[in-house]
Amino acid sequence: MKKVITYGSFDLFHEGHYNLLKRAKALGDYLIVGVTTEQYDESRGKLNIVDSLDKRIENVRQSGFADEIIVEDHQGQKVEDVQKYGIDIFTVGSDWIGTFDYMEEFCQVVYLERTKNISSTKVRTLNHPIIRIGVIGTGRIAVRFVPEAKYVSGVIVNCVYNPNRESAHAFCDKFELDLGTDNLEEFWENIDAVYIASPHETHYEYAKTALKRDKHVLCEKPLAFKKAQAEELFALAHEKNRILMEAIKTAYCPGFAQMMGIAKSGVIGRICDVEACFTRLTPPEMRERTDVQYGGGFTEFGTHTLLPIMKLMGTDYKEVRFDSILDEKGIDLYTKASFVYENGMALSKSGVAVKSEGQLLISGTKGYILCESPWWLTQYFEVRFEDPSKKERYFCKFLGQGLRYEISDFAYMINGHRGRSYKFTEEESIAIAGVMERFMEQREGRRNNVCLK
Repeated sequence: MKKVITYGSFDLFHEGHYNLLKRAKALGDYLIVGVTTEQYDESRGKLNIVDSLDKRIENVRQSGFADEIIVEDHQGQKVEDVQKYGIDIFTVGSDWIGTFDYMEEFCQVVYLERTKNISSTKVRTLNHPIIRIGVIGTGRIAVRFVPEAKYVSGVIVNCVYNPNRESAHAFCDKFELDLGTDNLEEFWENIDAVYIASPHETHYEYAKTALKRDKHVLCEKPLAFKKAQAEELFALAHEKNRILMEAIKTAYCPGFAQMMGIAKSGVIGRICDVEACFTRLTPPEMRERTDVQYGGGFTEFGTHTLLPIMKLMGTDYKEVRFDSILDEKGIDLYTKASFVYENGMALSKSGVAVKSEGQLLISGTKGYILCESPWWLTQYFEVRFEDPSKKERYFCKFLGQGLRYEISDFAYMINGHRGRSYKFTEEESIAIAGVMERFMEQREGRRNNVCLK
């Protein structure tokens, strides 16, 4: 008797799960299905599990393909189970190709082609339809987004749009999506929500069009380059009863959220100063160094550094001053944005051709918080006091590329749970657009008078 084993969360059980189990069963005579616990799913990076373990097991049982169902609850169990049950074939979906090659030491490994065109399938839990997410853009961040989305239950990235048809088709083929197109109408018809990862200057128009088409929007930063545009987009989202989120992944990561909570708890006293730095030495041929209108350090990384400033010092600053090093084309290579508040101050440092220490420093009347580089991928920070021997260390979870956290919160809010909007508020997003607008106005005025030494 040939024994086969497969594993999965099987959350919000749908046609794709059914077909995977059917194909797994056809590989042998006896199929064992491992259903993962929510705790183990979270430990390996799977977020947003909706159904209980009992319900997920029952859905697998009702499929009629499993001869035996077991529970997977710890790392290394797959190797244990293969040996324990005398397994001949280990199988999972093709979106995991290469991940489980190490199992070939113990049995045959088969990657099953995933079921396409399941995006319109409604799961048995009618309150939670699968959210079909389309991607606009095929660049660096879009390439990272699709693999991260598979770690979020209840969503599927099913299509991609790019005005360049060849780029859309290549991206579609690479990630086995249902549709790659240069036709926006066709794109809108096949999605429930959109992730906008196109060039900065296109974000506002794409987001506006998507909301008018009743689509939920997750938009890469900056959402807009003008305060009035950001206000318009959020007003439209309210009118259409749709979710609009600016995709600053740092805001949604567990470690950063924990750090903000501790900072606001009073443990370091009243917060008086926030200093945030994000710099990268970008090759001269990259967009950040060649786009005269929308390139540069502040437009690229300023949104990141403004995030903790707005969250801790607030959006009601009294003054802001920008000091930049510009190249011969007027692109800012390095920018300091200095803020003055009623009872404090803040400093943002960002650059694409000047390297500095990328830390976040939060200063208070009783102590301070130091998060070393890269603080935007928060995994560790310290709370320090006057007494150098008194130091509190915090270690935080940060899985994969971090994008799964913002995708999870996006799905969570689409499903009617607005409790996570505090992580990055509408007011903060609008305020950042206002700062960006003031910076670009000042930079434009200096372009003809500055040269790089």
